[in-house]
Order: sequence, then C-alpha cells, then structure tokens
Amino acid sequence: MSDPVRLARRVIELTGCSRAEAEQYIKGGWVSVDGQVVEDPAFRVTAETVVVDPAAQLAAAEPATILLHKPVGYDTISGRQPAATLVQPDSRWSEDASGVRLLQRHFNRLTPLVPLDAEASGLMVLTQDGRVWRRLSEDRDLIEQEYVVEVSGEIAPYGLARLRHGLEYGGRALPPCSVSWQNEIRLRFALKGVQGGQLRHMCAQVGLDVVAIRRIRIGKVSLAKMPVGMWRYLPVGDRF
Repeated sequence: MSDPVRLARRVIELTGCSRAEAEQYIKGGWVSVDGQVVEDPAFRVTAETVVVDPAAQLAAAEPATILLHKPVGYDTISGRQPAATLVQPDSRWSEDASGVRLLQRHFNRLTPLVPLDAEASGLMVLTQDGRVWRRLSEDRDLIEQEYVVEVSGEIAPYGLARLRHGLEYGGRALPPCSVSWQNEIRLRFALKGVQGGQLRHMCAQVGLDVVAIRRIRIGKVSLAKMPVGMWRYLPVGDRF
C-alpha cells in the first residue's frame, strides 16, 4: 500500500495543475474521494478513487449568506436554543433557486443578524460575508422590515391610526410606520428600527392581544414561500 499523500498532491498528479489551483478546486467542492466531496486540501489519501468534477472552475467560492425560516421558540442572536443549529445540509429548501452550490464550508462561522423575538417566527439572516454584516449591523435601523401579526380582541377607536403614528415604546415616541389589515385577524406592519417586544407593546396599546408574529421581509429580501425550519442561500449579487 502506498504512503498517504495530501489530496492536493493527488489532484496535481491527476490534472497537471499547480498546487494553488489544486487547493482551489478542492476548496470549491469540485473533488470527491470515493464518491464523497472533500473540501480539505490536506486530507490524506492512499488508494481511494479521487475524481475532479469535469465542470470544475477555479473561481473562488463566495462567502455564504443564508436565509432561514425561523420557527417559534428558537433564539436568533443568543440564547439556549439557537436557530443557527437548524442550518444543516439536509434542511436546505428544495426550491432554492439561488444557483449557489452547497459547500460544507458554508456552515462554518455563520453570524446571525437582525434580532427576532424567540416567540416570533419568520425570516432570519446568517452570514459569512463582511459586506452583509456591515449592512445589517451599521444600517439596520434604516432598513424596513415587514411583519404579519395575528391578533385577537377589539381594536380601540382610531387604533389603526395610532399604530401608524402616535405610540411610544421604551420611553420614546415611535416614528411613523405603515400598518394595514391583511384580513380580519392579521395586521401587516412595515417599519424601521423595530425593537424586541415592540410589536406586542404597540398592539396592547390599542387593545389587541398578539397571537403570533412572523417576519416576512428585511429590506428587499423576502421570506417568500419557504417552509418553517428550512433555509436557502441569498443569491450572489442580491442586496438587502
């Protein structure tokens, strides 16, 4: 039996490419060992079958941004039950149309952004991309978020107008926002700078109890029809 060698060396032997190119092919998920994709150039091989995908490209893999439909009960930024644990290869939405190839490296060092209450569900963002991190951290209060809020009770007189402008939260007046009835039991909110617990407090001030909250949009990116607990990639080039 031959001595183990680095996978990158075996790729060089198979293709005649440079070491840098071999490592790029491997990191890009284009190389399989006995039928399993391996993304580590230092992985040791002996007599295994190593195959380089004929469609292999040398373009560097972009850092991933993942959009998750967070279920109720999971925490976004911190907590005992982090929603990030739901992001696994087998929970990718089958209708993901991003065109992004699934790589194991996409599940490393994902940073969750844009808080969402644990008792709420809906769109959550996790990223490896510093550009997305800066946008959703530094400009978060400037980006509109949209929610569907299921309520019970009887709204107070002029309650809808007060939801749109005239309420306060945390000791400060809230800026104007867009609020409308989606149907008899659901309100649609579009607002900026939303804080934890704010929507429940707003509804309580006009006599409504909140039954459920679901975030359906952050900036230009929407939840669409993605099922609860599933995720998809943000397509390369899309912006919040």
